[in-house]
Amino acid sequence: MKNLIGIIAADPNSINSEIIAKVWKKKAEFKNLNIFIIGNYILIKKQLEKIKVNLNLKKISKIQKQNFKKKLLIYDVPLKFNRLFNISAKAKSDYVINSFKIAIKLMKEGKILGLINCPINKIEIFGNKFFGTTEFLAKKEGVLGREVMLLYNKQLSVSPITTHIKLKKVSRNISKKKIVDKLITINKFFLKKLKMKPKIGILGLNPHNDEFRKNSEERKFIIPAIKQLRKKRVSVEGPLSPDSAFLNFKKKGFNVLVGMYHDQVLSPFKLLFKFDAINITLGIPYIRISPDHGTGKNLIKKNLANPKSLMECIKFFNNKNVKT
Repeated sequence: MKNLIGIIAADPNSINSEIIAKVWKKKAEFKNLNIFIIGNYILIKKQLEKIKVNLNLKKISKIQKQNFKKKLLIYDVPLKFNRLFNISAKAKSDYVINSFKIAIKLMKEGKILGLINCPINKIEIFGNKFFGTTEFLAKKEGVLGREVMLLYNKQLSVSPITTHIKLKKVSRNISKKKIVDKLITINKFFLKKLKMKPKIGILGLNPHNDEFRKNSEERKFIIPAIKQLRKKRVSVEGPLSPDSAFLNFKKKGFNVLVGMYHDQVLSPFKLLFKFDAINITLGIPYIRISPDHGTGKNLIKKNLANPKSLMECIKFFNNKNVKT
């Protein structure tokens, strides 16, 4: 359906039910969009009761012509738990992965415009099979290595060339081809989905770009990638010094800053925008978004979680250019 978004409740040990309830109470802000939840009906109901949130919920088993405004519909996903709601690691992993399978099936059948997944504890859900949701979905679609993690805000977006890997492995996981492929994917996303040609800045890997020494990654991989991208008419500048790139992005007009590893760009980005950002997976054949924060275990049952990022995920689909 053109205006229907599926939200995966995801990690059962989290603030996810709370932030879902908080955005539902502000559903007037969705404009013409409708949402429903993919998760376990009983679990969500009980979790909301514990924080004394009363919502009109309805369990469903299929998507059809339904009223998505009066009740929060929950596409029920089986989850094994005991009377005390204890959930084993395997049950938790099976539950989240099955939720993704349902969402992807609905996406490919054209029944939903896109999918949002609430936060996940990656180690508990995916174990050693995958590094994160981005890689998990890329693997399922046969594009592992070509996927892109984009943290999006209207003022600035960021993307790491390498994602959930140890720092000691970053250097050997950078290549000219990887940089070129990922920036072309980012450029296409902005051109096709957002109808704008982005100006992209590429950060170096080393402090002061290692002064551009002959054997530096800047000289071996990053500069050759920039030259090739310019030939392909991608608007790109760099290598930028990582210690000052975020100070000057507005002045220099950058729409995207691309770093070589996860925290190089995510840490300053989150400092700037906090919850006003979303995580978009590029390079897969559908739109998948998630809030730009974790499961918030320290906030469970306290009714203090901020729903801003989940709300921004939903609002992104109001962009008239966003298509499946």
